[in-house]
Amino acid sequence: MAARPYDRTPGSRARSGDVPDPTGRGLPGGVELYHLMPDGGIVRTDRDGSRELGPEREFLRFIDDGQFAHYLVGDAGTSPERPSNATVKLGVVGPRSAFTPHAHGGEHFVLSLGHAACGLHDPDRDRVCEVLLAPGMLIRIPEMMPHSFANRGDAPLTILAANTGYGIDHEDYAITAAEAEQRAAASAVRPGPAGLAAASAAHATALASATDYRALAAALRDIEHAQRTRGIAATSVRERLAARLRRVATALEVRR
Repeated sequence: MAARPYDRTPGSRARSGDVPDPTGRGLPGGVELYHLMPDGGIVRTDRDGSRELGPEREFLRFIDDGQFAHYLVGDAGTSPERPSNATVKLGVVGPRSAFTPHAHGGEHFVLSLGHAACGLHDPDRDRVCEVLLAPGMLIRIPEMMPHSFANRGDAPLTILAANTGYGIDHEDYAITAAEAEQRAAASAVRPGPAGLAAASAAHATALASATDYRALAAALRDIEHAQRTRGIAATSVRERLAARLRRVATALEVRR
C-alpha cells in the first residue's frame, strides 16, 4: 500500500520544551537523549543542543518510499557476513500507510509508540490475521514469517525495530512476494558449475534450501489481498481520545 510522505518539518531545531534538558549541557560527552514525541517527531539532544531528526540527514529509506529509519545499532550493511549481531533502529511510518508485505531472514521485534496494526500470515491456520497494537506494545515476529506493519493513525508513527543479523541493504532483510516468486523460479533451474561458483555466502544458501519460496510468495500475496480488500484499520474514538490525552500528558511532563 502506497506510503504517504513524512509530513513533519524535518531537520528543524527543537523547541525548548521538547526535551527535559534542551541545551544538553548536563549530558556527558557522547551521550545522546532521544525524545519520541506523541505526534511522531523524534528529537535528539547532546551537548551541542537539540534538533528534530529528519529524512534529509539522519533517516534512510525504510523498505518503501515515505517510510524512514534511523539506526541506533548496526547499519544498512549489516549481514551474517558483516555482523553486528542485530540492528536496532527508529522508524517513522507515514500516516495511514502500510509497508509492502515481506518476510525477514531473521527474527524481528517492533515496539509501537502509536496505534498500529500488524498483518501476519498464520501458517498453522493458513490465513491472514491482524494484530492491533496500542502505544507501548512490542511484537515479536519469527524468522521468515510473512507480515506487514501499518500505521492506523493520522500522524506519523514512531517505532523501535530490532532485527537479528540483517541491515536494510541485505537481500534477505525484506523478501517481498515479487522477490520470493523470482527465487522460486530460479530454484527450479539447476545451476551449472559456474552458477555454483557464483553462489552467495553459506548462510544465504542455507536459508534458500530451508525456504519454500512458492509458499512464501503465496502467503505474501494473501496479505497483499487483505490489505487491498480490508484497507488499514481505523483508530477508535477511545484511541483518538487517548492520543489527545497522551499529547497533553507529554506537554505536562516535559519541563518548559
